[in-house]
Amino acid sequence: MVEKAQAYIEAGHSYQVNLSLRASMDLEGDPTRLYHQLRSMNPSPYQALVLAPEVTLVSASPELLVDVDGRQLVTRPIAGTRPRGDTPAEDRALAGELRADAKERAEHAMLVDLARNDLGRVAEHGTVEVAEDAIIERYSHVMHLVSEVRGRLAPEADAWDAFEALFPCGTISGAPKRRSMEIIDELEPVSRGAYTGSLGLVTPEWSTWNILIRTLVLQDGRAHVQAGAGIVADSDPEREHAESMAKAQALLEALGVAQEVSV
Repeated sequence: MVEKAQAYIEAGHSYQVNLSLRASMDLEGDPTRLYHQLRSMNPSPYQALVLAPEVTLVSASPELLVDVDGRQLVTRPIAGTRPRGDTPAEDRALAGELRADAKERAEHAMLVDLARNDLGRVAEHGTVEVAEDAIIERYSHVMHLVSEVRGRLAPEADAWDAFEALFPCGTISGAPKRRSMEIIDELEPVSRGAYTGSLGLVTPEWSTWNILIRTLVLQDGRAHVQAGAGIVADSDPEREHAESMAKAQALLEALGVAQEVSV
């Protein structure tokens, strides 16, 4: 799958394609308890539990699609990953390696630029800025490069316009988005369903939407775990697979699944 995506990239169809893997297993137990276990193991800023008639979502998402507070717009693209270290010294070394990785920084900058352009479609002219650039955020099993892009919502636009401008974001599709999504649809063996969708909370004063990554989808007695990585021309398939598995590890541990699973 990675090699096929790279063939499209080398042919000029895309600069980056975000491909994902899915693991599925039988599930017994209370989803609410699973949610609390995941929240304890891997606290994340955009966690949620959705109990719907046909599907349950247990999300530990670290990524904000867009927040609209009055006229203030914020999006926080994540691109660039390393596993956590076993010791504080190893953790610091991995963070330094991530910051210094030219490939990771270039991919991050490309996706931040895409987020700036998307936000600019609904923001007042001249208000879009990168408020935080490629900072390190740490979670239970991985660390990420994260940036924060801000702007002021244009007078003629509303929160739904902001959502439509940013969804789906480049960090879970690729660049350019439309062609990358076509490649994903061709190469991934199953539909993503809720994975990389968005879950939002909307009030008259503010609205916020996450990106449904690090999310368990529970349906018909089965649990589906999905994680992905951004593929570029010089990506190493084994390294990208390892990155995807590291992202999924907190979910798998919450399910009580052994570290090695078949995907």
